[in-house]
Amino acid sequence: MKVLKMGLVLALSVLALVGCKDGRVKMASFNLSFDRSTFEQLADEMQTPPGKQKKLVRAYIDDRDAMTPEDRTKAEKIIQIRNVAAIIQANRPDVIMMGEFNNDGTGKNLSALKGFKKHYLAHGQSLNSIDGGDKLKPIHFPYIESFPTNTGLNSGLDLDNDGLTGQLPGDAWGFGFYHGQYAFAVMSKHKILKKKVRTFQTFKWKDLPTAEIPTITNCNDPRYPIPDGLNCGDNWYTDDEWNQVRLSSKNHADVPVVIDTFWGKRTVHLLLSHPTPPVFDTVTQNNKLRNRDEIQFWIDYIQGADYFYDDKGKTGGLKPGANFVVMGDLNADPLEGDGFRDTIANLLTLPEVNTASTVGGLVPVSSGALEEGFAGQYPERATSTFGLRVDHVIPSEDIHVTASGVYWPATGELGRLLMNDDRVGQFGDGKDISSDHRLVWNEMYVE
Repeated sequence: MKVLKMGLVLALSVLALVGCKDGRVKMASFNLSFDRSTFEQLADEMQTPPGKQKKLVRAYIDDRDAMTPEDRTKAEKIIQIRNVAAIIQANRPDVIMMGEFNNDGTGKNLSALKGFKKHYLAHGQSLNSIDGGDKLKPIHFPYIESFPTNTGLNSGLDLDNDGLTGQLPGDAWGFGFYHGQYAFAVMSKHKILKKKVRTFQTFKWKDLPTAEIPTITNCNDPRYPIPDGLNCGDNWYTDDEWNQVRLSSKNHADVPVVIDTFWGKRTVHLLLSHPTPPVFDTVTQNNKLRNRDEIQFWIDYIQGADYFYDDKGKTGGLKPGANFVVMGDLNADPLEGDGFRDTIANLLTLPEVNTASTVGGLVPVSSGALEEGFAGQYPERATSTFGLRVDHVIPSEDIHVTASGVYWPATGELGRLLMNDDRVGQFGDGKDISSDHRLVWNEMYVE
């Protein structure tokens, strides 16, 4: 009897020790709205130590009009970063895909990303915006990765047909005023297999089997005259341009992470991207088509199509039976908005996807979105201030989802000041205070 009791104690002790290795993981997608006019500006803000942050924020609270314009702007940006950090600390994901986290274009300069970890996430933030108090627990991510991006990468061509070559942002492979704008990154508590990361920055749009070259279809709109030398129905790109145009407006990345489970180590492929928004078109449906095809990329990749080639020359899609989670601001809502809704709807309902978390009873929702009174069939599913469900966490069907949500506190709920605080910036919401997107999360169980 004594032996049995000792065995039970030992078993419980082992379970306690491996409690963090039971296959449970919380994954989140968050467009942080850390867009800045230069990468250097973001890096400077991220490298600002907490003591200097405190002085700038205090001066802003006391009398923002007495500050220099430069200090006032920096104080507002620091408030935004601190609030974003508070949102992450409040939700405590194990893995987070971060959209609009600018980099140097190549993803090699990690100064901004490391500064965010060291000077913001490693220090307890507050759910009370500039009021402070009630510090949250710091959060640490041992593994980080930033990715090269097509945004602001000059093509040297005249992709916007304005008669000038190599002019940003219109002639970049992806819209951006400088290389690295609108990039994305990932932070993880679980090991990233860096040598097995696949990126598809150079994958050509024409090589997607269902791709269509954009043509001039808006032919009689006085707001958008057809460029000289082109006519209604013409292809937007020359044959030479179409043979070079890249599919990814930023990048597509397959990032394997290792999850410890009771049954051993399991690899989960994070499929990360941030497709172009399907708006801002003039005489073509260029952005709308590109958004559709950037999402179609993942559908075909998940289903193992063999036409893919990555930036290292490796071919083929995801291996059959692989665990995956599609994460990112996909700029697409299956029921509302300006994009081709069928494509995102197809992704959300693939046989390979856990549809309980994408179209079933575990779709992420929030009380804050419901309070906004957005139009549509499911207003509580919105993930953005413009009322659309564009941010997604989409696990494979063999990953069990136990809970999900959109972090959007309603009026009177703790954390609401991270979304709406009219004392900050010009409008007191959106990018002024944190982001015009909301953090979306799934709690999962990997076997």
